[in-house]
Amino acid sequence: MKRITFAVLILAAFPVMAQVTVKDPWVRATVSAQKATGAFMQITSVQDARLVEASSPVAGVVEVHEMTMEKDIMKMRAVTALDLPAGKTVELKPGGYHVMLMDLKQQMKEGDTVPLTLVVEGKDKKRSTVEVKAPVKPLATASKPQAEHKH
Repeated sequence: MKRITFAVLILAAFPVMAQVTVKDPWVRATVSAQKATGAFMQITSVQDARLVEASSPVAGVVEVHEMTMEKDIMKMRAVTALDLPAGKTVELKPGGYHVMLMDLKQQMKEGDTVPLTLVVEGKDKKRSTVEVKAPVKPLATASKPQAEHKH
């Protein structure tokens, strides 16, 4: 019975797993009193989709944010969704789109791993989740490549 259940679960999850790829995820380390940080990664979707939600057990509030320059002032705002055009890599990076982790429950220390759940919505409005394990890094080493995660 266990083998049958396991096989059914794998088959049911397989179509979703191949749709969105997350590469080089990382979270910026914090100092002890800091209550917010960013998560960064590269997301590629096989089909047109949108990143509509994110969550993590390490933060009370998780939002997708955009940073823009307006009259020499850097502004950050939450976005309701981030378009993921088919076959194109969307980079979440410092100074641009990113996942904002706020109301942190603990300090983000270099070497820790932060679990993130991304919710992706297809053109058909069906939603799927992508589980990501993002290492915590200081900003200076963030450009080093990491293992690729496919979901």
